[in-house]
Amino acid sequence: MSAPPARPAVHPPSRPAATPPDATGAGEERRLRRAFGSFPTGVTVVTVGGDVPRGMTANSFTSVSLDPPLVLVCVAEEARMRSSLAAAPVFAVSVLGADQEHVARHFADRSRPPGAGQFDAVDWFPGPVTGAPVLAGAAAHFECRAWRTYDGGDHILHVGRVLAWEENPDRDALLFHRGRLGRLGGSGRSPEAVA
Repeated sequence: MSAPPARPAVHPPSRPAATPPDATGAGEERRLRRAFGSFPTGVTVVTVGGDVPRGMTANSFTSVSLDPPLVLVCVAEEARMRSSLAAAPVFAVSVLGADQEHVARHFADRSRPPGAGQFDAVDWFPGPVTGAPVLAGAAAHFECRAWRTYDGGDHILHVGRVLAWEENPDRDALLFHRGRLGRLGGSGRSPEAVA
């Protein structure tokens, strides 16, 4: 019987550990936001249909599970979309293509028209399963049924069960990194700024 392999030595950090941010300090909050922004994400538009359809640009989106198929989107407590999403039994998520920066900016603009009017500036179609607006030209889209919500501090975490999806494998996705929109310059290369 052989001895178990030696565990690698654990070395203390070369500098003192960072102190937790002071939630009341605006400067620390900005620094934390910048640190969070060092992680590149995709850019999506989350939509609900019904009598008062609504869309919102979101980069806090992720897959959660394959079985059951689940996705998660985070919505700020003060966002107008919060109440729309909370009341909707279904929603859609369109993963924006690299050439859809104008769509991301449109749905991030708080002065866009309310209701159905906000979709006049973009190409879209009703999702075949949920009827929620799906954006044409997206790299992928997911139609979801609301599954669970969780408190996430100053955000609400919405988990949806994927009912239908479509991907466009020939489309690169739009990226968000360090406060800027960008795209991959090619497979495996660094993001190139488009903003």
